[in-house]
Amino acid sequence: MAWIYLFVAGLFEVVWAIAMKYSEGFTKPLSSGITLVAMFISIFFLSQALKILPVGTGYAVWTGIGAVGTALMGILLFGESREIARVLFIFLIITGIAGLKLTSSQ
Repeated sequence: MAWIYLFVAGLFEVVWAIAMKYSEGFTKPLSSGITLVAMFISIFFLSQALKILPVGTGYAVWTGIGAVGTALMGILLFGESREIARVLFIFLIITGIAGLKLTSSQ
């Protein structure tokens, strides 16, 4: 269950990062509210996962999911670079996340 909590926490990290972009420096109330609520949900689920998982593994996977998801959403929503080197490095983050999961004893 800890890994599910961690995955949910990572998804909400993506939500708050994208909502923060849309909030334009917290000047738009709806996007700002979504950012803050998603931050709370993300941290809550991370805290639940860290009851079981080692903090280093949990935090690394959480930030990895957030980084990959946010980078992909940046490509899809904001037309950010799709150059091959960038995609390769995103894939390396995914590989690292998978490696942490595979080598975890939890």
